[in-house]
Amino acid sequence: MEKFHLHLISDATGETVQAIGRACLAQFEGAKPTEHIWTLVRNERQIEEVIKGIEQNPGFVLFTMVNVDVRKRLQIACRQLQVPCISVLQPIMSALTDFLQTEEQARPGRQHMLDGEYYERITALDYAMTHDDGQMAWNLEEAQVILVGVSRTSKTPTCIYLANRGIKAANIPIILDVELPKGLTTTTSPLVVGLINDERNLLQVRRNRLRMLNEENSNSYVDPEVIAREVIFAKRLFTEQNWPVIDISRRSVEETAAGIINLLSQHQGKNIG
Repeated sequence: MEKFHLHLISDATGETVQAIGRACLAQFEGAKPTEHIWTLVRNERQIEEVIKGIEQNPGFVLFTMVNVDVRKRLQIACRQLQVPCISVLQPIMSALTDFLQTEEQARPGRQHMLDGEYYERITALDYAMTHDDGQMAWNLEEAQVILVGVSRTSKTPTCIYLANRGIKAANIPIILDVELPKGLTTTTSPLVVGLINDERNLLQVRRNRLRMLNEENSNSYVDPEVIAREVIFAKRLFTEQNWPVIDISRRSVEETAAGIINLLSQHQGKNIG
């Protein structure tokens, strides 16, 4: 079965159940779900609307709801409709209850409360935006991570992803014959990471970029010889500065960010040591 209905039900924003559902489906090549996303489902009236939707489009059901009565109503209805109904949080919650020897508080949307982590993410996002593409390079010491690379090495989206994890990240572009910010090579606190991309990938990505902007592509930005010089210069710089390097050629932004987070953990451990 390639095409099917997938019902994602949550008593909060639905981010958790959507992320888990999509992560699992990524392992099934060819699966093409039609997603039905139900959010802020917290009472009997709302769950009855969801059940009607499942009746109209039977399929696989995933949910994250902490209210026991609402949860049971959904499970009973799904049994009657003979559709699979899976709680993605309950096995973990039950295991934690046993481990911690305490009861869960069952408060919907609690993971989205405005706690310290929330404000850290907002601060990190603001930092990433104001320090994008070499802007405000005079206070790089405030960053936790600085990404360096030639144009189209996913520096900006990676910084945004890191910011959503609460990590303050800046990025600096490498441009031939343009001097790098003075503080970049002398900074000690932030982790500096070099990003590289395959020359052929860079050429294709840059051509696509110019096409989107309706600009002529007969300039040095998409000149293969210039790109080769940029890549060689970047690699030499990374080696001279002893910066860790990540090749993004076959990595998603999420995979690149995961590698950076691992490097940051090691970097912070060394600093503490």
